[in-house]
Amino acid sequence: MQTSRPTKLRTSTKVSIILLLTVVGAALIGPELSPWQPEDIDWEAMQQGPSLTHPFGTDLVGRDLFVRTMIGARTSLSVAVIATLVSLGIGVPWGACAGYLGGRVDQIMMRIVDVLYGLPFILLVILLVVLFGRNPYLLFAALGAIFWLDLARIVRGQTLSIRQALYIEAARGLGASTRQILWRHIVPNITGPIIVFATLTLPSVILAESFISFLGLGVQEPNTSWGVLIADGTTTIESSPWMLIFPGSLLVITLWCCNTLGDRLNDYREEPYLKNEANQRLTK
Repeated sequence: MQTSRPTKLRTSTKVSIILLLTVVGAALIGPELSPWQPEDIDWEAMQQGPSLTHPFGTDLVGRDLFVRTMIGARTSLSVAVIATLVSLGIGVPWGACAGYLGGRVDQIMMRIVDVLYGLPFILLVILLVVLFGRNPYLLFAALGAIFWLDLARIVRGQTLSIRQALYIEAARGLGASTRQILWRHIVPNITGPIIVFATLTLPSVILAESFISFLGLGVQEPNTSWGVLIADGTTTIESSPWMLIFPGSLLVITLWCCNTLGDRLNDYREEPYLKNEANQRLTK
């Protein structure tokens, strides 16, 4: 019995795509369409709620919160993407090599991961700030070199589960090198968990940025990010709740979109018809 190929996306997937594109689009073009600059001060509207002039209101010194939130979105999203790419670039080959090679190589590589796991996060952050300074992109690229630890374990576990599969044995019998087996047969077949992890790493980095910026070690004025805005909003939540509601809501929406898309991509990869197509290609 053949399984028909689905032609429609789930409603939640459609909504998440639309919302994520809206957030990204607003971050890219929103500040350009606004008459206000991130550092412009409206002396007549200090700490004012949402209005036609300031859709998201203003902060304590009269700066337009809409523009600052969109600029903060640019910073947070770009930093998250950089850190995620760095973690993928380290974690995938590390975990795949450890899982496929096994033996002493696996033990040594995973003991290194365990040692790095034991280092306090805040100590690593302070060390990275000393090494890379206050440049947020260099800092969070370096943070990506920390987030790869979980990914390495996931990739190793997935590699261990398929390294004795028939198509891997067939590739070995045909004389494929270790590198060819890793990148042509193993990594493509474990992309589902990798994609899900990547979507979870994006919000994790954004939250890490919020924590680091709250401590004064991350993004600094006059630059801004969602983490900085949320940290500012928590200090005025009673008198100016909009300062927390708008950046916090965009952060929650972005987290939900990333998680929903990651889960759907993983489900899509595991659809029965895809497995049938893969088996047909292997038998040709």
